[in-house]
Amino acid sequence: MSKLRQYFYQSKNKSKSRLLAAGILFSLSALSSWTWAQEAPASPVKVDTVTREVLAATADLMGTVYSRADVQITAGVNGRLAWLAEPGSYVEQGEVLVKMDLLPLQLQQAEQRAEIKRAEINMRYQQHELSRLTTLAKTKAASQFQLDQTQSQYDLAVMDIEIARLKLRQIEDQLSRATVLAPYSGVVTERLVRAGTDVNRSDVLLKFLDTEQLEVRVYVPVKYLSYVRKGKSLHLSATGQQVNAAVTAVIPSADHRSQTFEVRLALPQHLNEAWTAGQLIKVGVPVQNTEAALTVHRDALILRKDGTYVVKVDSDNKVRRLQVLVGEGVRDRVSITGELADGDKVAIRGAERLNEGQSVVIQ
Repeated sequence: MSKLRQYFYQSKNKSKSRLLAAGILFSLSALSSWTWAQEAPASPVKVDTVTREVLAATADLMGTVYSRADVQITAGVNGRLAWLAEPGSYVEQGEVLVKMDLLPLQLQQAEQRAEIKRAEINMRYQQHELSRLTTLAKTKAASQFQLDQTQSQYDLAVMDIEIARLKLRQIEDQLSRATVLAPYSGVVTERLVRAGTDVNRSDVLLKFLDTEQLEVRVYVPVKYLSYVRKGKSLHLSATGQQVNAAVTAVIPSADHRSQTFEVRLALPQHLNEAWTAGQLIKVGVPVQNTEAALTVHRDALILRKDGTYVVKVDSDNKVRRLQVLVGEGVRDRVSITGELADGDKVAIRGAERLNEGQSVVIQ
């Protein structure tokens, strides 16, 4: 009986020893994990600054790029076309776009100059005759009727010269119009006739586009009229390019069918290479007035089932996870409410793997 008790006693001591050893191992493991978390190396993060700004809610509308100068080039005079610029040609301001056949006008010019010389010869004759009769009239050798008649003929000769000179100026004006110069630098987009064709002065020959001065025109619903003002900037985007452009004109005359009004925005010249006339552009138009609010980059938000968080980086490069309420957003910024202030730093890259109080290195 004593041997049986001794056996049970030894078994009980062995079980206690095993439980004690297991407890010590678990404690050492937990202590090691806690120590590793406290002494974890600083993680690299990218941060963004919390800023206070106005994020007006916007609606994306489609606008169209136009050239501020897109004209139809007409023939300056009646006649035959001698030469036209080719479609796609870039023509500098003052260079030739159209040349007419000048020979008919040059012949008219030469004929009119001859008419002027003839009129001048007649005027000199009438002037000499008037002088002679005036001398004879003093001695009663010529009648007053002859003198008055010669005076009238002289006056008519002077007027004939003036009329002939005016006709010459008209011909010279037609000659200057017969060569059409580019009113601005641009590109020939279309040629409607070919060289050798007889045309009238009002016929359209070419379409000429200014590719340097571009603008966007967008039609905005009337209910947003109070939110769009001349001088304000609107956000434009297309083909991977984004830019803010100033409103140059608001035309508050609504179309009675679509109930929209026209807004024009000047494009920066560096986009002339990327955007072209006729292209569709997305325009962000404000649809309500909002007050300034704290904003963060969208990448700073950490979405969880229990709420939305951001990771704030303190001045000592330690991190704190803070819960925030998210408001309106425009493009890559959103308004937030929480324990943050203007100028605070929040992580936008590498935030999800950080532990509370961990040290970071700002990249």
